[in-house]
Amino acid sequence: MYLADRSAPAGAKTAPGGGSTRAPAVASTVLALGTVSLITDVSSEMVTAVLPLYLVAGLGLSPLGFGALDGVYNGVSALVQLTGGHLADRVRNHKLIAGVGYGLSALCKPLLLLAHSLGPVGVVLALERTGKGLRTAPRDALISLSTPAESQGRAFGVHRAMDTTGALLGPLAAFFILNAAVGGYDAVFGVSACIAVLGVVVLMLFVPSGAGLGPDPVGTVKPDGAKATGVNLREAAALLRLPRLRALALCAALLGLTTVSDAFLYLLLQDRTGIREQWFPLLPLGTAAVFLLLAVPAGALADRIGRRTVFLAGHALLLAGYGLLLWAPHWRALPYLVLALHGLFYAATDGVLPAAVGATVPARLRATGLAVVGTGRALARFACSLAFGAAWTVWGAGPALAAASAGLCCCAAVAGFVLRPSAPESGPDPAPDPAPDPARLPRGTR
Repeated sequence: MYLADRSAPAGAKTAPGGGSTRAPAVASTVLALGTVSLITDVSSEMVTAVLPLYLVAGLGLSPLGFGALDGVYNGVSALVQLTGGHLADRVRNHKLIAGVGYGLSALCKPLLLLAHSLGPVGVVLALERTGKGLRTAPRDALISLSTPAESQGRAFGVHRAMDTTGALLGPLAAFFILNAAVGGYDAVFGVSACIAVLGVVVLMLFVPSGAGLGPDPVGTVKPDGAKATGVNLREAAALLRLPRLRALALCAALLGLTTVSDAFLYLLLQDRTGIREQWFPLLPLGTAAVFLLLAVPAGALADRIGRRTVFLAGHALLLAGYGLLLWAPHWRALPYLVLALHGLFYAATDGVLPAAVGATVPARLRATGLAVVGTGRALARFACSLAFGAAWTVWGAGPALAAASAGLCCCAAVAGFVLRPSAPESGPDPAPDPAPDPARLPRGTR
């Protein structure tokens, strides 16, 4: 629990009469980035919603082949994410690197119209994920640097809620296009490309270049008054000496190793319940709707009771969803229950993890620290996609999911032990030292 502070809260401004006026609950930069993510996610999720069916039913991929492609789809993003985070901190321009990432993803959407075999589709998807990898850490760093430490769970929750609004609208748009347009898949890819360009335009126009840094950016001025240069590789590598960051990176990777990808979860749901193909693009809507409703409350709850508790609870809910798929395949309510638990999992983890990382890493290395944790988790999910696709091909859907469930249970227990508080917690330091001195940084960040 955070200790109550009778002084003016972080981020509050002093009024002329000596009082204080509270800063807005969510910074305008967060809202602008949320709008960009909303638009971009409409574009991305239109493709994501139809991609499993397009590849498996349209191109005839086996579960193993789809697992390999899905793994590459996520693995490329993971590898590039570390580069994007370090570049953003090095050049001290998070918006520039994020813009390059959004632009590359937008350029790849029209190329899907020309790719009708596995090889070209794989290359285009790898390039699109390169763009996602470049933008993720700089974008999250902008959110973190624009928000007081004690409110970062709420800020990330607001951003993820706006992002998920796009994830909700994207599959819905894909559903209507598939049912109304001639050459359904190509129509989805074409509309997706146009929407992606709009997202880049909004980023350029409405996210300020110095977003999150202010007139005197944290970490850009040294104590002696000299202007600081961008971070180097030695400083970035030194982040791994921070005990709490190491713990977060380890647990995110462990849990990622047993987190079945969204695409596989929807294919499993169709396999277990016999959902007809024309309804398949709507499955992500269930996840997105629950995520949208609960992202902000989950973030605020994590700020109040502890990010570790909420993060681990989210994985427990995901485990419950796996259990339902295994032992209750004939329940009529099964799709609704599984999608609700899947959305709860994302609400409790997707914004909470970067909030915990942001409260642990110094401001001038924020994007790099976020990228370290994000890369580890994404690489683990890459491995999980490969392993799960192979297990499904060899053993069948049920045994593969049972193995993933057992692994998730064990990894969650390990994460609960590793992330246990080492000292009484009083909340994260609202202003981490710009100079990354591992010995002075707080160990009890949630």
